[in-house]
Amino acid sequence: MKRYVLVWLGLLAIVALEVILTIAHLRTGILLAGLLALAGIEAALGLMYFMHLRYERRSFALSLILAVLITVVLMDQFWFDAFRLLRQRLSAP
Repeated sequence: MKRYVLVWLGLLAIVALEVILTIAHLRTGILLAGLLALAGIEAALGLMYFMHLRYERRSFALSLILAVLITVVLMDQFWFDAFRLLRQRLSAP
């Protein structure tokens, strides 16, 4: 139980850091990079400890994460809304 409480406190600390970064009014690129990095760390901690992937074989956990990333990228590239938005931009004055 102690490990889960420590991970939960770590997640809360990351959220606090994200709020501090947002309040700091950094440049958009730096803010986006920082928030994406922190979100990746949060997701990894959540997957490893609260979904118990830490106790699986490493190859299974890595292949599962890779499959999710590939799916998200493919959804972004081949989703029908992406084509609709592209046509709107091309036809805009």
